[in-house]
This record gives sequence, C-alpha cells and structure tokens, in this order.
Amino acid sequence: MQLSKKRIAGLLSAATCSLLCTPAQARDEWNVDSAVLYYGESDGRIKLVEPVIAARKDLGDDEIVSLKLVFDALTGASANGAVPSTMPQTFTSPSGKSTYTVAANDTPLDPSFHDTRVAYSMNWDKPTDRTHRRNLGFNLSHEYDFTSLGFNGMWQIDSNQKNTTWSYGANLELDAINPVGGAPEPLTDMLAQDKNSGAESRNIVDLLFGVTQIIDRSSLFQVNLSLSQANGYMTDPYKLVSVVDSSSGQPLRYLFENRPDSRMRSSIFAQYRKMMPSKDILTASYRYMTDDWGVKSNTFDLSYRFRLGERYYLQPNVRYYQQSAADFYRYFLVDGEPLPAEVSADYRLGEMDATTVGIKFGEDIDGRHQWSLRLEQYLQSGDSSPPEAFGQLTQQDLYPDVTATIVQFNYSFVF
Repeated sequence: MQLSKKRIAGLLSAATCSLLCTPAQARDEWNVDSAVLYYGESDGRIKLVEPVIAARKDLGDDEIVSLKLVFDALTGASANGAVPSTMPQTFTSPSGKSTYTVAANDTPLDPSFHDTRVAYSMNWDKPTDRTHRRNLGFNLSHEYDFTSLGFNGMWQIDSNQKNTTWSYGANLELDAINPVGGAPEPLTDMLAQDKNSGAESRNIVDLLFGVTQIIDRSSLFQVNLSLSQANGYMTDPYKLVSVVDSSSGQPLRYLFENRPDSRMRSSIFAQYRKMMPSKDILTASYRYMTDDWGVKSNTFDLSYRFRLGERYYLQPNVRYYQQSAADFYRYFLVDGEPLPAEVSADYRLGEMDATTVGIKFGEDIDGRHQWSLRLEQYLQSGDSSPPEAFGQLTQQDLYPDVTATIVQFNYSFVF
C-alpha cells in the first residue's frame, strides 16, 4: 500500500542545515542517527513500526556524504471509502479472491491492509566555493505494490556576510504502481472485477525556492516556496464509493473511485527559531498549501525546548492542521443521478481538522552520544453528519474521528 511522501521536506532540511548548529565531526568519524517509530490508530486501524538509520561523514573541506535506510511495516485495517449501513455489508478483497463482511452500523474497513517498505537514499553535499554549495542525491523505495525512484538537487548561495542563504532545488520522482489484483477500471462495479493487469505509472516534479536569514546571534527566519506537478496514475486502486438508494440511503453497489490524472500543488512555508538567554529554543512555523484539486490547507506548528541543566531537555509541541475538501470528494453517490467523471470518498481528501500534541525528552550524554523519546497524540475529525445525508445515512457517522498514538525513540552517536 503506497505511503504518502514528504518530498519537499528533504529539500527543506537541506536548505536549513547550513545555518543551524551541528556537532563538530572529524574526517575519520561517522555521525549516526538511529530511530524506531511506532504509529498506532485506535479501533484496529493502521499500525506502523518504522526503524531508521542514517549516517553522515565529513570527507574534508566541508564535503559531506550521507546515507539513510528506512524499513517500515504496516498492519491493521483501512477505511475503504464506503458508507456504513444499518445492515451488514460484504466487500470483495483487492485481489478478488476473497470477501470480508462489515457489521451493521460499522465503518467499512478493509482488514487486508498490510505492507512493508524498504527505502534507501544517498546525498552528497559539497561547497563549490566560499559562498556556493550543492547537494545532490537519489532515493529508491520499494513496496509490494509500489516502486519509486527519485533524484534531487539543492543549490545554496550565501550573501550578506553569510547571514543570508538563498536556496533553490528540484526533485524528480518516477513511480510504478502495481495494485494487488490489477488497477480497476474507474467507476466500475466492485463485483465486476474489471481490472487492468499492467503496471501504472506516475511522474512528479518538485521545485523549491527559499531564503534563510540570520536575524541576530540567537534567531533566524526562513521562508520557502514549493511547487509540485504530478502526472499519471493518481487514483487509489483500493478505494470505493457507495451508490445509495435515493429514498432509503441504503448502499446498493460500490464503484471504484476515479481521480484526475494530474495535480499541481503550491505551498509557502515560514519558520522562526530563537535561542533564549536561558538556551531554551523556540520554534514556530506556518505552512499554506493549495492545489488544482480544490484542496487548501493551513498548518501551524509550535514547540519550545526547555534546557534542564547541562545534559537534559524537555520539548512540548503542538501542531494544528486544517484542510478543505477536494472538488470531487463525495461521501456517497445517489442511484439514478448522473455519474461524475471524477469522484473519491477517501476521507483524506475530505474537509478535516487534525491536532497533534506531544512532548519530547532527551539527553546529550557526552557530546558524542545522545538519545531522546517522543510521545504524541493525534486526533483527526471531520463532518460526521453532512447536510446531504438522508434516510439511514442520518443515523451514521460518515466521518468518524481518527485517533493515533505516536512513539519515537532516537539514539545518535559518533564512531
């Protein structure tokens, strides 16, 4: 099952790193960061375990090579997009070789959701002169139904006595999608199993333009503009849309969704960081995103890192995310009405609010060994009783809350 990817995040971190304090590193040493992430949704939904290891080495003259390996395993159940009903519902698995039944008044969840992913990336960061540097890299990610190959480059220019850094970068992603059982024909009946056995493809180009300004000895401000153009297979092959009776609201059949074959996104990101006289660190950021699917989002993030003596720190954080629905998002379709050319009932494309609250505790043991533990709670909610609901649909929760617990342990060392 294909995972969401934060392609611009990698470019963003590269744009910031030159102005943030990093530990000194000898030429013959590697800086290693390791982590294990657990993400678990309630009510038997998705669970993720993800170990990560990253290593970085200074080759001399500020030339740095970095490697990263990620492995994750997902299990649990995923909402298939259908609406709940006062009667039990039976669905065909993605492979078409089995079925599963959802109890009356329950959110239809596909229990066959599982996946493993292995991802590898490598970057080479090198100054070209006193004020210019470049960062080139590639990444490869493979899942049982999805393979992605990416190439990225970031260029930075220092000015204003190195108090200002201008950044511009690009990322190319080439994806191959091989859905279990084949890619379904859009808007065909689930029971027909009319599928294309060939692989689908998608290409994504990301561009980033940014500036990071050191305000004084203890604070900096960063602004980034990112643009993304995706073309190819954008549909989720495992999501359905219910067609309901025009009077009772009971589901009559289920169609495979269909999304546009392109998506243009743009976003602006701003971040402020300040070290207090007490050496506490305040970080505040805001991101606005819009696309030609009609989705608009606002993200606010705030954290404060309390220094507890020479070795320990405590960092609470809060993140708020608000999103509008895609133009083609529908909770359901009504029997007898014309079928839209594009439609999806995937809750990730619906109007929603999400809040993440967490805390992180860490220790710098001796300057060469550090560890931290992060605990967060996530809550996502939407309109569970939309005005278009009728019949038995008015009794159902059409956008159930999603809650999740996130735990991450990090350990860094030098060898």
